[in-house]
Amino acid sequence: MTSDTSPVGEARLAVNLMHFARALRAAGLPVGPGTLLRAIEAVETVGLGDRRDFYWALHAVFVTRREQRTVFDQAFHVFWRNPDLLKRMMGMMLPGLRTGPDDRKALSRRVADALRGPGADDGAAAQEPERTEVESDAAFTVSDRELLQGKDFESMSAEELAQARRLMARLVLPVAAVPTRRFRPDPRGPRIDPRATLRRMLRSGGDVAEPARARRRTRPPPLVALCDISGSMGRYSRMLLHFLHALTNDRDRVHSFVFGTRLTPVTRHLRRRDVDAALDAVSAAVPDWSGGTRIAATLHAFNRVWARRVLGQGAIVLLITDGLDRDAGAGLAAEAARLHRSCRRLIWLNPLLRWEGFAPRASGVRALLPHVDEFRPVHSLNSLVDLARALERPPAGPDAALRRRVREAAGDGRGHAAAPVPPR
Repeated sequence: MTSDTSPVGEARLAVNLMHFARALRAAGLPVGPGTLLRAIEAVETVGLGDRRDFYWALHAVFVTRREQRTVFDQAFHVFWRNPDLLKRMMGMMLPGLRTGPDDRKALSRRVADALRGPGADDGAAAQEPERTEVESDAAFTVSDRELLQGKDFESMSAEELAQARRLMARLVLPVAAVPTRRFRPDPRGPRIDPRATLRRMLRSGGDVAEPARARRRTRPPPLVALCDISGSMGRYSRMLLHFLHALTNDRDRVHSFVFGTRLTPVTRHLRRRDVDAALDAVSAAVPDWSGGTRIAATLHAFNRVWARRVLGQGAIVLLITDGLDRDAGAGLAAEAARLHRSCRRLIWLNPLLRWEGFAPRASGVRALLPHVDEFRPVHSLNSLVDLARALERPPAGPDAALRRRVREAAGDGRGHAAAPVPPR
């Protein structure tokens, strides 16, 4: 297949690539003028003789993270689906590209919104008859922000995801302070400080002085996050990494780990101020993104290598996973029990709890449930706000809903009584 190398053909090729770059940018990919120029150079280098070479040339330029591959692949096959485009590259793409009903079902919402364009519905809107304006009282209506806070991450468009990330960056996660072994001077403290009292007496020449008092210091405990990045977690893990980045830059003693088939510490990468640079560093450091899940092996590696380093002073552990273990939960109960004994609170955040009919039928879920203190959903901004409120106050004791789920897990299909939750 030959390509048109005339100035007119090159100009039309650049225009086509510009429209494609705009679509990718609308879908959430970080595409700028420099990226477009590199794409034009890449296409001029590989030529237009092979569709696969054309695909991978653009892929090498536009895709910088693993999570962008699906969006690029869908946008490419929809935008360049006209077979004559790669043969001639002369026909300009229409600004308002529409997709058929079958294609729209297979596309993610981000790609569909990006390819439809902001003015795609203008024609339909212009044909609608003029309607009479009706005044209404909006005192009890729900604002767009409230709707966004309750919306599932999986169903958000690219614009809604960007707005959710901005709201997430301002989310504060206060943790209830716990007493430490150290004391601070306090005139009304309940404890007498012998050393400070003796120093006060020495300054007065050995005369009797008023006893110095002290009070025990309080400090928020360390926060440890173990985030599942397997394929079943999908978009939730990417959004929660934004949350962990904001949390790491807001307070000290935050330790973050990601896992799929292996455990990877990412605390150092998330300490970068720029969120895009931080997530790029995490993506480069993680070799098993969107793969399988081995929760038992991951917890074993954490308990053996990292527990003594990061679980001191009553740390709180956030275990973010759906509980779908590739090893069918073999050895998971023992590792979860060891982790539970090593921390102050073990909170399991599971996006599957967004479903009302969720039942602990998976072997990994049944193995984990008896060894956690709280079991919470994590699928929207409201769920993160509820988590912040729960961490702000001390634990209120046994959770009745969690106990019920443990009984369901222990008695599910095994025909014997449920094992009690081990006391703390």
